[in-house]
Amino acid sequence: MAKKEASAPTRKRPATPRLPANVRRGINAALSKKADDVVVLDLSKTPAFTDYFIISTGRSVRQVQAVADAIQDALREKNVKPSVVEGSRRAEWVLIDYFDFIFHVFTPATRDFYALEKLWGDARRIEIPAD
Repeated sequence: MAKKEASAPTRKRPATPRLPANVRRGINAALSKKADDVVVLDLSKTPAFTDYFIISTGRSVRQVQAVADAIQDALREKNVKPSVVEGSRRAEWVLIDYFDFIFHVFTPATRDFYALEKLWGDARRIEIPAD
């Protein structure tokens, strides 16, 4: 009878909480343009006007524009259109509002200045790893 070898314990990666498909689709689009520090604030259990804030950073105005465009393009492919897009011209902070979720794409200095994560401190924070 052959001896069973003990296998080394495997380390499980913490599971990312389930997010709506369109939120995931937008996040993937942002990551495809190398967005930094992507964070989801789950506001569904707060008195907020939306369920999710998705916050990311582009290293330059040009990258912020590319990330915001990629998000909109990815969701447009599924016939999902934003109700409002603000800040595209200056691209220091682009806000893309889809009612149930809102994408915020910042330059580093603008993200630090507005500190949305601190403003919505009671929201559950979901870190999105850059793959």
